Amino acid sequence: MASILSEVKGTSSDVVKVERALISVSDKTDIVEFCTYLASKNVHLLSTGGTAKKLREAGLEVMDVSEYTESPECLDGRVKTLHPKIHGGLLGVRGNAKHEREMSELNIGRIDMTVLNLYPFEATVAGGGNFEQCIENIDIGGPSMLRSTAKNHKSTSIVTCPSQYGEVRRCMEENGGGTTLRLRKKLAACAFALSAKYDSTIDAWFQTQLGDQEEESSTNSESTPSTTLRVYKHEYPLKYGCNPHQKPASISSILPSNKLPFEVLNGVPGYINLLDATNAYQLVHELRQATNLPSATSFKHVSPAGAAVAVPLTEIECQAYEITPEAARALTPVALAYLRARNADPLCSFGDFAAVSDEVDKDTALILKKEVSDGIIAPSYTPEALEILSQKKKGKFIILRANTDFQPPPMEYREVYGMTFAQKRNTVVLTRDHMTQNVLTSPTPDALTDDAIRDMIVASICIKYTQSNSVGFAKNGMMVGVGAGQQSRVDCVKLAGRKVQTWYLRQHPKVLALPFRTDASLKKQDRVNARVRYIEGDFTPEERVRWEAQFVTVPEELLEKEKEEFMKCATGVTISSDAFFPFRDSIDHASKYGVSYIAQPGGSVQDQQVADACKEYNMTMCLTGVRLFHH
Repeated sequence: MASILSEVKGTSSDVVKVERALISVSDKTDIVEFCTYLASKNVHLLSTGGTAKKLREAGLEVMDVSEYTESPECLDGRVKTLHPKIHGGLLGVRGNAKHEREMSELNIGRIDMTVLNLYPFEATVAGGGNFEQCIENIDIGGPSMLRSTAKNHKSTSIVTCPSQYGEVRRCMEENGGGTTLRLRKKLAACAFALSAKYDSTIDAWFQTQLGDQEEESSTNSESTPSTTLRVYKHEYPLKYGCNPHQKPASISSILPSNKLPFEVLNGVPGYINLLDATNAYQLVHELRQATNLPSATSFKHVSPAGAAVAVPLTEIECQAYEITPEAARALTPVALAYLRARNADPLCSFGDFAAVSDEVDKDTALILKKEVSDGIIAPSYTPEALEILSQKKKGKFIILRANTDFQPPPMEYREVYGMTFAQKRNTVVLTRDHMTQNVLTSPTPDALTDDAIRDMIVASICIKYTQSNSVGFAKNGMMVGVGAGQQSRVDCVKLAGRKVQTWYLRQHPKVLALPFRTDASLKKQDRVNARVRYIEGDFTPEERVRWEAQFVTVPEELLEKEKEEFMKCATGVTISSDAFFPFRDSIDHASKYGVSYIAQPGGSVQDQQVADACKEYNMTMCLTGVRLFHH
């Protein structure tokens, strides 16, 4: 174990007069003005290279560090300030007899202030610099002076940012050309934070340069670093976290990328809004990649209520979704995708966060304008669409533009209860190949149609971004039932199956013919909710009175036998599961909802039992080999 050093004692003073300052900055913003002020207080200026040149051009008297140390800059400027006369002047403890004697013997003068920036390593990486250029922009002398000055803050002031110049000037003006201990301690804290950020940024970048070595080290405990450094740049505060009492809250970018995956164009997004937006955009981006079709999703509480790709509506679907066939045919593909996504489960989509894979156009904006929704994320917006959406919710509708060039780090970290979990991002994109590589059961050779494969992809990518355990049903390029977050897989099937039944029964002639009042007080969401309750039918007496008041005439009851008879026509539905089916009970239950196709990872000891059940129901089952748990 390393020995712990004892305090080096000396005298301390609240106000320390600044008599000599070392200036070495890469960001020369306001440096001439600040040094002009220091010179007016008779501060002796030491400087290096380009900084010294700029100060002399401004008419200031400056001594080169090489002249002061009597040691020339060398090795292409790699060695300039790494010298005992510099670090001794910064680290010498004032009032310590031994330090004072050694400084006198070695002709080391005190340096009371250091003004510096570090080499622009982060900007070099962001600008696409190659490996060698990035290495050259790792500062050595700057962090050394920074830490020396900050360590000895009882007597020395470390100034690391042009935004600090004004505060330092005010303090010196109020204290006869000196700085106070309070300010020096504050500046030292900022300096150590900068040092930590700088080194952590280098570490994070260097890890990305290891390539295959990084993956190898993850399985080799001897070569795996014992410490992981993460640096976050605060971007902006959030009103609160998940709940109003969870304050403070904020959003930060991860260095060295120093980017967020979106830009806020309108509104003020909250914590859950951003969780929805970023998960939703990943979903539609992957759907677009996998299907080559414009894609959309409707998110609530970090799970999709619906998701879809652009597939033309049937006439019955047009009636159920309250759009004329002519208007539906005129929709742009991206508008069509969102219309489908929103109508997967319009009850749950109330107050959703939308995401689309393509540019938002006028058609898409007009659909959103009529819906109760919190916001949208998309790669771009037409001017007309942006104008329409910016006026929604009295100007508070959240509009995010996705950064299409954003590349997330390969590793994800999550802090829970004082500990940090790490895992590689789930970068698997489900494609046609996953659905066709292992077709375990198929009643006919051509049973796996292009439409079925498309729906398998839609359902599988949807559940990839659904809280586990999860299953999802799809038909006609859209989700028609999502069962999320259940401990039992068969319960997921039952939950999602109930939504599938509701989706189907919204197309029942009795539901389509419900005689709603036509006055303006009855809103679209009222009709959505009324249809769902009509299908469910389990009214309390008090509820029935309010429900019946929404109609011109009281509707005839939708009988259970009528529902059962209608559901017998259901067919061609796909179900996808985020993990294997442990028993055949899920297949038995899924058969009630017209399931013809199944996509699941496989890997259960009961796979054969599940396959046998699929054969009994003439279902085609594909084993993707990819588990999709999401937590």
